[in-house]
Amino acid sequence: MFSANYLEFLQRFNRMKTQNAKPFLKWAGGKGQLLKEFEIRLPEEVRKGLTNTYVEPFVGGGAVYFYINNQYQFDECHIFDVNEELVLAYTVVKHDVEELIEILKDVETTYLQLDTEKRQEYFYEIRNKYNEFKTSIQPQKYNKAWIRRAADLIFLNKTCFNGLFRVNSKGEFNVPFGRHKKPQILNQEILRNDSALLENTSIHLGDFSDCARYVDEKTFVYFDPPYRPLNQTSSFTSYSKDRFGDEDQKRLAGFFHELDAKGAKLMLSNSDPKNEDPNDHFFEDLYPEYTIDRVSARRAINCNGERRGEINELIITNYKTERNDLSVF
Repeated sequence: MFSANYLEFLQRFNRMKTQNAKPFLKWAGGKGQLLKEFEIRLPEEVRKGLTNTYVEPFVGGGAVYFYINNQYQFDECHIFDVNEELVLAYTVVKHDVEELIEILKDVETTYLQLDTEKRQEYFYEIRNKYNEFKTSIQPQKYNKAWIRRAADLIFLNKTCFNGLFRVNSKGEFNVPFGRHKKPQILNQEILRNDSALLENTSIHLGDFSDCARYVDEKTFVYFDPPYRPLNQTSSFTSYSKDRFGDEDQKRLAGFFHELDAKGAKLMLSNSDPKNEDPNDHFFEDLYPEYTIDRVSARRAINCNGERRGEINELIITNYKTERNDLSVF
C-alpha cells in the first residue's frame, strides 16, 4: 500500500512530465494569451482538488483544456466540439501519436526541401485531396485512415495563410497557401505530451448541450463558444460548416442557467460588444445575475495589421473569487 505522500509525489511527477502540453494546432480565437486571467478566476474548488470533472463544450485549439488539465487534478475530463476534423485529430493524438509523428516527419522533410513554387503545388495537392475525401466522424468506428487525415490537417494548419482553420458552407477547407520560410510542421514533444494528458479525457463530437450528462455539483465547465462578431466585417465563426449566431448565443445562455442549477462551477468567455457600441448590452441581458469581468486581449488573427490592437473580452462566471496575481506567471 502506497503512502499518501508517495501518491501525491507521483501525481506531481506525472503533471511535470506533461507541463509542455499545449495546442498542437493554431486556432483562431485561441485563449493562450488569457490563461492568466482565467487562472486567477478559477473557483476555489478547483484549486483545492475538490472538483472531480472538467468539461469543455467548445474545445477548439484546447489552450485552456491543456493548461487546466495539466495544472489541476481531475478524475476525468470531457471535451466536445461540433467540428468533425478537430474531434478526429484529438482522437488520433490520444490513441496513435507515434504513427502520426512518423507521417509528419516524412511530410515535413519533403515540404522543407521544396522551393516556394513547389511548396505551393504540394500544399494545394494536399488541400484538394483533403477536401475530396471529407469525412463523417463516428468515434465508435475509429480506424487507421484517421491518422493520415489528422496529419494532413496539421500540415495544412501549419503551412496555410495565417495558420487558420476555416471552412466554407460545404465544409471544405478554404484557407490559401501561406509563404512561411520554415514552418514547424512537426513538434514531437508537444504531440507526445498532449497524448499523455489526453489519457484521462473523453473526446466527443456533438453540440455543447450534449455535455449535460457529465455535469454535476463537482464539475467545472469552461465555455469558449464562437465569439459574437463585434461588427459585420469582423465575423470569423467558420470553424465548422454551421454558423453560431445570436440565437445560438441565447440558447447557450439558457444552458448556462441549467448547469448553474445543477451546482456546477461555470466560466464562459466571449467578445465584448461595447468595444464597438457602448450601448450594446447583449451579454448583460443574457447573464444578468452572474459576474461579468472585462479583460484586455490582443487580436491574434486579422488580415489588417492596423486592426490587431488591444480590445476587451468578457469572462462570465457563476461564482466569485479572490482574484490575486499568482506566482506561476
